[in-house]
Amino acid sequence: MTTTAVRPLRADAARNRALIVDAARRLFAERGLDVTLHDVAEAAGVGVGTVYRRFPDKDALLAGLVTAKYETLVELAERAAARPSGREALREYLLGAMELRASDRSLSTAVMRAAPQTEQALALRARLSEVVGGVVERAHAEHALREGFTADDVPAVTSMIGSIADRTRGESPDAWRRYGLLIADAVCPPAGELPPLVGEPLPPPTSGTCAAPRP
Repeated sequence: MTTTAVRPLRADAARNRALIVDAARRLFAERGLDVTLHDVAEAAGVGVGTVYRRFPDKDALLAGLVTAKYETLVELAERAAARPSGREALREYLLGAMELRASDRSLSTAVMRAAPQTEQALALRARLSEVVGGVVERAHAEHALREGFTADDVPAVTSMIGSIADRTRGESPDAWRRYGLLIADAVCPPAGELPPLVGEPLPPPTSGTCAAPRP
């Protein structure tokens, strides 16, 4: 019985693939999921046909990017989990995940919408859930975390901060940090006295924009 070895990409094909992936990562981070494969081809400096040969549709390209995003989040979670206390671990992960989402518009939406997800991505997602769940349990055991907060709340919290980052990216790219710290302090305050908030409050909406209704 014979086996067929997987042939490595030629040097030029490997270079083109790297250009495509790098361009896609940058465009999706900057502009979200409205990016097309034609946009990626133009940014990568390759022909559209080259993109389609490597990635037959946008979902296939997103699946590869989603895997990379899970790898980054798992690395962040495992690094945070090594902290000596659950309080420190959870705060490090929460603020780190918020920063990742603030810098990448596609982080939350791509993870939810990209399909199909590969076995590798699903395994990474399970690992992420396991590590973050353990961190949350440690924080609860220390009575450092607000009662009722669960690991399932973390994606929603990071998405909320991402919305602020998306809205303010052009004028005040660090505005999200004030509100990220506010949320982290509310659910898992640091030991000792609370430090002052960073940054300045967002200004009220200008005329011509719809203000949120007051409760």
